[in-house]
Amino acid sequence: MSKGKICIVGLGYIGLPTAAIVAAEGYDVHGVDKSERVVDTINAGNIHIVEPDLDGFVRQAVEAGRLKAALVPAEADIFMICVPTPFHADTEIPTPDISYVQSAAKAIAPFVRPGNIVILESTSPVGTTEAVRGVLADEGVAVSEIFFAYCPERVLPGRIMTELRENDRIVGGLSPEAAEKVAGFYRTFVTGAVLVSDARTAEMAKLTENSFRDVNIAFANELSLLCEGLGIDVWELISLANRHPRVNILQPGCGVGGHCIAVDPWFIVSQDPTNARMIRTAREVNLHKTEWVIDQVRRAAVEATEKLGRAPVVACLGLAFKPNIDDLRESPALEITEHLLHGDENNAALNVLAVEPNIHEHDKLPLRTLEDGLNESDIVVILVNHLAFKGMNPDDKIVLDFCGFGR
Repeated sequence: MSKGKICIVGLGYIGLPTAAIVAAEGYDVHGVDKSERVVDTINAGNIHIVEPDLDGFVRQAVEAGRLKAALVPAEADIFMICVPTPFHADTEIPTPDISYVQSAAKAIAPFVRPGNIVILESTSPVGTTEAVRGVLADEGVAVSEIFFAYCPERVLPGRIMTELRENDRIVGGLSPEAAEKVAGFYRTFVTGAVLVSDARTAEMAKLTENSFRDVNIAFANELSLLCEGLGIDVWELISLANRHPRVNILQPGCGVGGHCIAVDPWFIVSQDPTNARMIRTAREVNLHKTEWVIDQVRRAAVEATEKLGRAPVVACLGLAFKPNIDDLRESPALEITEHLLHGDENNAALNVLAVEPNIHEHDKLPLRTLEDGLNESDIVVILVNHLAFKGMNPDDKIVLDFCGFGR
């Protein structure tokens, strides 16, 4: 017996796992995505993203008739919006782009009925849940009879199927009644605590969590720059400092990527740039780290050219924004590789081999195997600490390690 029907708009890294989880709990799920390829893939019982255990959940849900994908919404008891919220980067302070959320709200409007629940899960600037209600009101929906809430995901790629169930969730309603009603829904499949608040606080909580991470990563990345100039091994330094009982410094990398940590702080800064000084500075530090990595690789290429008497071949290992996933969103490793390969008005393109074991193809970069990358290169640039790289031995190459490989 079905627990009810859910319409989930957006079948990406959060929408599809959520659809599969709630389908496993007995809900009938109508998933919506604008990509016909994604819809056909899911309806065949397959997945279009890499996430452990997701394939089994989706296959079982489709075979049981609990999950169906389509290009357009349908009537349901609960509507969930899980679409991207990128930012406009062509301004001094990047500003959030909630057009996908607004489009999703407009798309479900003809199907929303009195008594329905509308949940926004997309990471959003403060006030976006109210904007969803405004879109539906403009479309003629009797919004006073709808229960609106915001409930952000808090999952780690690579552990999504576990953390969607086990992690605590925050439900922020546009009314106390909506918050309690939506919290009751989440408690049917979440084993962690489901905490109730208002929508604005829940929206800010999500942004705060990711900004906290960004600030802490910026500290580690800034240390790596300082240590380079002082001749200190930053990895050893952090290991020693972390022996203090109240110190827990994160690991530096080539920047910060992903749709959350690299984006969400700008949502806060754009709404109050005067007071968001530390958050803005952390963003700038992490963006600068990516530029610094590019400069370091170019310096090494110049030195190698002088030594070899020819332009060196550079193997860039890893394109994803973090280890062992296929997600390239806002990836600093991808940005570095593309920049080195294509050059810019001030720097010539380098001979670059791109290696990413978690994807099969890329529309801008010809991908090579790890074996080819190691065999054919003079400089090995380790950008992401993938398990697939474990055990490799590039000792006969110039090695630039920006992720603490093997540490």
